[in-house]
Amino acid sequence: MKGGERLTAALLRWSPLLVFFLLTLPLPAYFLFRYFTATEAVGEYMLLALTSLAFTAIFGLFAAFAVFLYRKFWERRLREKLSADGVTADELSWFLSELTADQRRTLRQMDRQNPLLADAYRETLAARITASRVLARTRAEAAVVESRLKSAARLSASSRGELEEDLRKDRARLARVQSEVSEHYREIEARLQIIEAMAGRDASQAETELALQRLGSVRENVPLGLASARLEQDAREEVEKELRRPSTSGAAGEVAGETEPDADARLNPPQRPGV
Repeated sequence: MKGGERLTAALLRWSPLLVFFLLTLPLPAYFLFRYFTATEAVGEYMLLALTSLAFTAIFGLFAAFAVFLYRKFWERRLREKLSADGVTADELSWFLSELTADQRRTLRQMDRQNPLLADAYRETLAARITASRVLARTRAEAAVVESRLKSAARLSASSRGELEEDLRKDRARLARVQSEVSEHYREIEARLQIIEAMAGRDASQAETELALQRLGSVRENVPLGLASARLEQDAREEVEKELRRPSTSGAAGEVAGETEPDADARLNPPQRPGV
C-alpha cells in the first residue's frame, strides 16, 4: 500500500460518522444558540432547532450510508489490487472478512498467548486467501475458455482450427494451474489444522498446569475455616474432659467410704452378750 492509500483508508474508516455529525449538528446548534441568547420569540428558536434536527438527521443518515457504501467499494478494489501478486501477512487485516469466525477468534487468542505462533498462523492464512483467490480466478477463466470453444465450434472461417488450438492450449494451461493451486490449497489447509492443534495443545497444557498448581496449593494450605473448626472441636473436648474428671474422683471416694465399714464389720463381728 502507498501512503495515499493508507491515508484514504484512515479517512474512510471514520468518514460515515464524521459526515453524519457534520451534516446533522450545525443548523440545530445555531438555533439552540439563538434560543439561549435571544430575548424575543424564544420558543420559535427551540421549535426550529428540533425541526431542523429531525430533517438534518435524516439527510445525514443517507449521506453516511452513501459514504459507507463507497468505502466498501473502495476496500473491495483495494483487496483486488493487493491480491493480484499474492496476499502477505501484513495485508491480512484487509481480508479478515474472508476468514471464518473460528479463524478470527483463534488468531486473536494466539496474539495474546503465543505471538510467534500467531505470526505463522497469519502467514498461512494469507497463503490460503491467495490460493483460494487464484483458484476462483482460474475456474472463472476456464469457464470463459470453454464458452469460447463452444462459440468457435460454430464458426465456418478458415482460421477456426488455429483459434481452437489456442483455446485448447489455454484450457490445458488453466487445468495445470488449477491442479497445482488445489494441491497447494490442501497443504495450506493441513498446515492450518496443525497450527490450530498446536495452539489448542499449548492453551490446554497451560490451563492444566495452572489447575495443578492451584490443586497443590489447596492441598498444602489448610483452609482457615477448617483449621478454626478443628481447634474449636479440640478445645471443646478438653473442656469436657476437665468437667468429667472431678465427678469421677468423687464417685470413687463415696464408694470407698461405703465399703470400709462393711470390711470392718466382717473383720470384727459383734459379740453376743454373755459370751
